[in-house]
This record gives sequence, structure tokens and C-alpha cells, in this order.
Amino acid sequence: MSQNQVTAEASGTYTLGDLQVNRLGFGTLQLSGPGAWGHPADPKEAVRVLRRAVELGVNFIDTADAYGPLVTDVLIKEALHPYADGLIIAAKVGVARPTPQDWVPVGRPAYLRQQVELNLRHLGVERIDLLQLHRIDPQVPLAEQLGELVRLQQEGKIRHIGLSEVSVEQLEEAGKTASIVSVQNLYNLANRDAEAVLDYTIANQIAFIPWFPLATGELGKAGGPLDDLAQRLGSQPAQLALAWLLKRAANILPIPGTSSVNHLEQNIAAAGLELSDEDFDTLTHTV
Repeated sequence: MSQNQVTAEASGTYTLGDLQVNRLGFGTLQLSGPGAWGHPADPKEAVRVLRRAVELGVNFIDTADAYGPLVTDVLIKEALHPYADGLIIAAKVGVARPTPQDWVPVGRPAYLRQQVELNLRHLGVERIDLLQLHRIDPQVPLAEQLGELVRLQQEGKIRHIGLSEVSVEQLEEAGKTASIVSVQNLYNLANRDAEAVLDYTIANQIAFIPWFPLATGELGKAGGPLDDLAQRLGSQPAQLALAWLLKRAANILPIPGTSSVNHLEQNIAAAGLELSDEDFDTLTHTV
């Protein structure tokens, strides 16, 4: 199957709460400026990337008010509104960007409500399909942070609630206040520190959304473990990294991001790459 023929449907599906999504999605962080600050250098290409992603079967798009800030929400609306039936947009709130370098957790209920309202306005929707708490604010009780999101959910402004960068203990605590359908933690072939959280989500039917899913870097260099196998399979190192995630667990929803249509097409082509058990084990134990 050629790269341009592969669509996200080939990655399989997952039921997120009551929403079915194709497992290989798209993350929008790289559509904002450098360091997720400001506007993209080529806004027209950013719009093309989003439209091409949907053309290639992506129906799960991840954004956050902190990207830009509020740049990627506007790009999504410009590129895709009115939204096709079945297109699921996941947003995040709970991080302020006072400077390009700073990502500051802010979990005060009034702030979270304000940011949800801004996401709704900038995305052009009446309800956010999946609203994730971007970071837990250690200065505010978790029950207060999630309690406000639950109130917004009861008001019909949020459909499902998720968390980002949490431990198993925090997940268990969160479950006392809200029904959690997703967790978005750093996880990839080279960084598996969230293994215990992944195992918890598997056992509890919670989606696991790995951010920074590629992280090929040194792994993909000439002679490295990804490069050797990629050459044998006629693929790219980044495609192997995504294929490994898709095979690792059925609840993993990778959201690779890019600001290039060409790179997008390469990433989506990973949905058609089936790793043998032997190749999967080789990657698992040599990286």
C-alpha cells in the first residue's frame, strides 16, 4: 500500500466514552509558532495540514488553549468549521502562558471555566467532546478543579473529561470526583516512564493518549535500531515509532503533530504498517 493510499482508518478504532475514533489522530501543538507561542510561519500550510488530516481519515484532533495561546483553536475553526459528523476535537485547559517559556498550572475554578468558554468560542462549538485538565494545579485541591469541569459537563458544555500528566494515585483520586475517559501523558518508544499509568488505563478502560509520540531523534539516526528495521521494512523511523505504539495496547491513541502536509502523510501511513511480534519485541527490548 502506498503512502498516499493509507488512511487513519487502518489504525483501527477505539470507543472514547460514547465516541468512536480512529486510533491514529492529530496533535496541533506544532501548528502554532516556535515553542507553541504565537502564530505559525505559514498559516495557509497549517490550514492545509488540518484539512488533509481529515481527508486522510483523522477524526480525533487534539488542541489546547495554551497552544499559541488560543492559536490552534482558531486554525481548527478556520480549516474545518462547520465540522463533519464524527469529527472529535479534544481541548485542554489549566495551563497559563505568561511568557513564551512558561507553562504554569492554574486550576482555580473561575479560570478553568473562563478557558472552557474561550475554547468553545474559538472552536465555534457549543460543547467540547473531550476536555482534558492540562495539568493539575498543586495549589488547588483536585476535587475543586475537577468539580468545576463536572459542573460544566452538567451544563452541557463538556461531553467527556480527561487528564494530562498524572500518576496512578492522581487518577484514582480523580475518579472520586469525575468519570475520567482519557489520560494524556508523555510516552513513546524511548520514554516509557508512564508504563504504570498505561497499565492502569488498560485495566480500567481509559484511553491513553501519548504526547510526543515520535521522539525518534537518536533512535532514527543511521545505524540505529529504528533505522535498521525501517530500511528492512521500507518505512520511515517515525512510522515505526507510531506502529510500535499502536501495537503496544489497543487503548493507545497516538496524536503525532506536524506543520507539513508531507510529514503528515508519512505519519498517517504508519497506520498501514503492521509490525510482526518479532519486530515489536526487537524494538521493545533494544530501545
